[in-house]
Amino acid sequence: MKKWLGLEILIFCFMPAWGVNLATASAIPQVVSQQEIQQAVQKYGLFAGRRLQAWQQLVNDNINQPEATQLKNVNDFFNEVRFIDDIDHWKQKDYWATPVEMLSTDAGDCEDYTIAKYFTLKALGVSEKKLYLTYVKAIRLNQAHMVLTYFTTPQSIPLVLDNINKRILKATKRNDLVPVYSFNGDGLWLAKQRGKGRSVSGGTSKLKAWNNLLERLKIQ
Repeated sequence: MKKWLGLEILIFCFMPAWGVNLATASAIPQVVSQQEIQQAVQKYGLFAGRRLQAWQQLVNDNINQPEATQLKNVNDFFNEVRFIDDIDHWKQKDYWATPVEMLSTDAGDCEDYTIAKYFTLKALGVSEKKLYLTYVKAIRLNQAHMVLTYFTTPQSIPLVLDNINKRILKATKRNDLVPVYSFNGDGLWLAKQRGKGRSVSGGTSKLKAWNNLLERLKIQ
């Protein structure tokens, strides 16, 4: 059994990303390294490695696609991951997983879906100025929730990428959500339905979980 596992790891380590022309591979962002795939296979099994390879393939296939196509494909891809609360998954009340952790374990909560979509779209070339991780109140569930919002222009009504309602809709069509605040690498804003809202002093330094996530991503 161990011999076969070792062979599977070697295959993943030396196999180029599926569907990539080696002559153009350098132009495609690498969202996951072969070392991370190897570690995932060792810790979680073969299917963890396959999910990470599929993530890289998602980027390979969508790097030159229109942003509307990128949004749909990234939203659909991560919404296939099973939902699980942090307390059951990580034995912590609130843990923000990296995309590698989420895909390796095939599980996450609303923050994890949003984070994975955010970083994948950034890797595909979508401007950070268009993407905001947005805290909302989910009225029907009567609980805090997080979604990714996308602004075509700074003044446009944002589109909502969500794991509850998996259709990408304008914020004005999501009457079940009440925006609270949004943020990205540029700062933190009190949210409004039709815009990113008013800037909050201190920016993302107020978000310990976000800054902790960024530190872990650097290590990875």
